[in-house]
Formats: sequence, C-alpha cells, structure tokens
Amino acid sequence: MKVSIITATYNSAATLADTLASLDSQSYADIEYIIIDGASKDSTIELITSTSRRVTTIISEPDKGIYDALNKGIQAATGDIIGFLHSDDIFAYPDVITDVVARFKENHCDAVYGDLEYVSKDDVTKVVRRWKSGEFSRFKMQLGWMPPHPSFYMKRELYLHWGSFNLDYKISADYDSLIRYLWTHNAKLNYLPKVLTKMRVGGMSNRSLSNIVQKSKEDIRAMRNNGLLWPVVLLCKNFSKLPQFLK
Repeated sequence: MKVSIITATYNSAATLADTLASLDSQSYADIEYIIIDGASKDSTIELITSTSRRVTTIISEPDKGIYDALNKGIQAATGDIIGFLHSDDIFAYPDVITDVVARFKENHCDAVYGDLEYVSKDDVTKVVRRWKSGEFSRFKMQLGWMPPHPSFYMKRELYLHWGSFNLDYKISADYDSLIRYLWTHNAKLNYLPKVLTKMRVGGMSNRSLSNIVQKSKEDIRAMRNNGLLWPVVLLCKNFSKLPQFLK
C-alpha cells in the first residue's frame, strides 16, 4: 500500500528540519511525501530541497490557510492511505507508517488512529500532555470523544467520496471533518495503541484567548451541522482534556 503524507508549510524553517528528519527515518518504503507551501518568505523551500531525501512533490504558492493547503495535498495525493505531518510535528518512532499499514491490512478498516504527545516547543523530549485515544465507540463521541487528528490515517478514496476540509472553518475544520467521517458516515476504525506523533505546543487553536473562543464557536457549529447535541458534547470534550496533563 502506498501512503501519502502531507505537510503544509509557511515560513516553517525554524521547526521543519526535525519534521523532515522524522519522515526520512521512517522504515516503510512506499511513502509519497507531499509538501504544500504557502509561498514562504524564509528559507523553508531551500531547507526542503537541501535536506529531505524522500520528498516527492513540492507545491509552493499562495493559499487560504492550512486547511486549503491540506486540501491541495489531498488532491495531489496518489496513495492508498493519507496522513498528515504538520511542519512542527515529528513521528514518534521510525516504524509508525509500517505499523499503520499493518493495521489497515489486518483489519480491513477505513481509518487507523493512535495516540499523541504534546511536547515542549524547545525540547521535543519533554512531554507536556499525553492524549491517549482509547478504543472507538459512537457513544463516546456523544461525550466529546475524538481521535487526535495528527494520528489519523484514512483511505484516500474516502477523502474523495466524503469530502476534505471545509474552509468555512478557520480553526476547527479538522474537528468538523472527523465528525463527518466518524459520526455521519460511520467510518470503520482501528485503534493503534501507540504514540504516533509528537506535536509541539503553541498551535493555532490555543494560541490566544480569542482563538480559544473562536474554536469553541466553530466546534459548536460543527456539532450542530452533524447532528450532535452540542452543550453536552462541548462540555465533555473540554473536560476530557484535563487528565491528559497528568503525568
């Protein structure tokens, strides 16, 4: 199975070297690595071309933000499976893609997901928060459950059939997409109980109070649009994050 990994970049030179190195270190051979760059002004493109051994496609042009870039990557992808590796994230170990593909082959599922670690911006060995997903059930989604998007891999044909990211959402398009796939379309999932990705803290959704408020508003809209009872789901979704900060 070919796996398409998509990275969206914009002035990402400060963190991208670690991202590229973690992709290069993957043991799985059949990886199509697509980088969608928003016409960076720094040395992002030079860094990619000089250090990455496995990049397949680079598209560098203005875009409408990260979700527009990821949609371009989905359209450019030719793999059987699509996953995302953001420009300040790294794979947790060299066999991540090998393990993901094995799960697809063994379980004949639509999507595979795992766990996520939030790590210090300046020290990726320092874990700030651990998101342990657990097994999927539709009932848990009504209590705010959702797999971490950076650990989520789905068949490309389903992205084309069910749609990609809705650009009406500026912060919560990933959450909206997961509700559509898992709740509305009832995708068949398989849980890989390992940390697949390490994400540096300081992402767009929690960068400021105004972003947190906007994300909550967008989450509510996504819940309403997909038939979830938003007061209960939103409350449970936010409170479920608290144990992730416990060591």
